Amino acid sequence: MGFFDLFKKKKVEPEVKSAEVSNEIEVSVEEQVAQQEAAEAEEKAQQEAERKELEAGLEKTKEGFFGKLKRAIAGRTTVDADVLDDLEEVLITSDVGVDTTVKIIERIEARVARDKYLNTEELHAILRDEIAQLMEESHRSTKDFGIEVKEGMPYVLMVVGVNGAGKTTTIGKLAAQLTKAGRKVYIGAADTFRAAAIDQLAVWAERAGATMVRQEMGSDPASVAYDTLRSAVANGADVVLIDTAGRLHNKIGLMKELTKIRNVMSKVIPDAPHEVMLVLDGSTGQNAFEQAKHFTEATQVTSLTITKLDGTAKGGVVIGISDKFHIPVRYIGIGEGIDQLKMFDRKEFVRAMFGDAK
Repeated sequence: MGFFDLFKKKKVEPEVKSAEVSNEIEVSVEEQVAQQEAAEAEEKAQQEAERKELEAGLEKTKEGFFGKLKRAIAGRTTVDADVLDDLEEVLITSDVGVDTTVKIIERIEARVARDKYLNTEELHAILRDEIAQLMEESHRSTKDFGIEVKEGMPYVLMVVGVNGAGKTTTIGKLAAQLTKAGRKVYIGAADTFRAAAIDQLAVWAERAGATMVRQEMGSDPASVAYDTLRSAVANGADVVLIDTAGRLHNKIGLMKELTKIRNVMSKVIPDAPHEVMLVLDGSTGQNAFEQAKHFTEATQVTSLTITKLDGTAKGGVVIGISDKFHIPVRYIGIGEGIDQLKMFDRKEFVRAMFGDAK
């Protein structure tokens, strides 16, 4: 083998290696693209599954509402005063609430006056758009409404609501979702007036992998909250959920009790509680408005969770309560499963009720 033969061999070998490296890079890029496409497809499938689950959870409300609407405009061709009167009745009987119904009707009247002529086929889309706009005005974006955990200081959420509204179950489901997301969760059993509530909360805490702080039945609720926060801070917890008693027979007593709990917690963490969540049973319809009224008078409620929407045709209460009290809905319950406590998305809610919203 001569000199030039050796040169050729040396020259060819790098080219072969270069081609191999090039192929490896090309395969790697292809794999990355395939993985990205698979991830996007999985995310899209997950979103579609959640949409279908939400639609199923609101099916009774949707059927009830549109059944009434269909009967109200049967045989009509234009949106006139009679149609609007019937629509007003449909909204009120769907538990949207009187004040919110009046707003919606006034908005549609303004559109009729502006456009001069609207037919009943357009009413569905108009109603959808106006409700979507109304909810946008009374809601913060879901993206701006997450639980903010600060380094070295737990996020404290005090949960209020009447007995039977789903308060304890909501705390349990929320704790489970938070621990699954890697958060260290403490639960304070400050509803010390019902042994069943403490025992039920203990079961949920164990299932969720959360730590529960409790005292004897009849203990001072504020003392339980205080001990929970001290223990949470000492042990590096991320989130603290405080359960409270749900009695409304004496509003003054309720106000004093909740105020005392808040004041005691602020001694451990100055700005606690960071959030006061009111849990309402959506199936109670107009009674939920009354509960919201009492609790907003008793304490500063900053968010709402509306439960049991899957078993009722009264889901319109979500629209009315969020509008009337200007308190954002954080979660809605659409089933018994742990993952069926859903972060509320007003756009998806309207979409599930009316179809694709703008």
